[in-house]
Amino acid sequence: MIIKILVAVVAALGILAAYIASRPSTFRVERSAVLPAPLEKVFPLINDLRLWEGWSPWAKLDPEQKLTYAGPAAGIGSSVAWEGNSKVGAGRMTILESRPNELVRIKLEFFKPFKGTHTADLSLTPEAGGTRVTWSMYGPQSFIGKTMSCIVDCDKMMGGAFEQGLSNLGAAAQRAPLPQ
Repeated sequence: MIIKILVAVVAALGILAAYIASRPSTFRVERSAVLPAPLEKVFPLINDLRLWEGWSPWAKLDPEQKLTYAGPAAGIGSSVAWEGNSKVGAGRMTILESRPNELVRIKLEFFKPFKGTHTADLSLTPEAGGTRVTWSMYGPQSFIGKTMSCIVDCDKMMGGAFEQGLSNLGAAAQRAPLPQ
């Protein structure tokens, strides 16, 4: 009887492992919104990582998190490392590409609670009444990531944070002065 139970458990684990392994090896989460502000007011808020504190959805999850800035104040090479509570974990963002009023591409490195490296793009296009900002994150999905995606809807979780961030960014851009 015990042998039959063990065989059934091993078979179930094998089927589960095969299912997880068959999941996509990459992921992409993307949200877009039209912000009621011109490109010239939105872009600086994205391109200067120090200004993210005013609109990032993660800033409010741990107001006591430690932020360490490095590199130039804005643009390519600018980075921020964070370390906070269990809601924000630890990691680093570095701007890889910056095209004024068009795109900011960021390398995201997560250290806690899980390790991972992904890319985030914030692309801007002018639109009647403001600026369309599309925020996407994409990258490889490890076996652990594939397992997590079976339990947690990452698109819904991250997408919700992106939606909140875009809303916050729109409000911050409306308050921001036009750059000189």
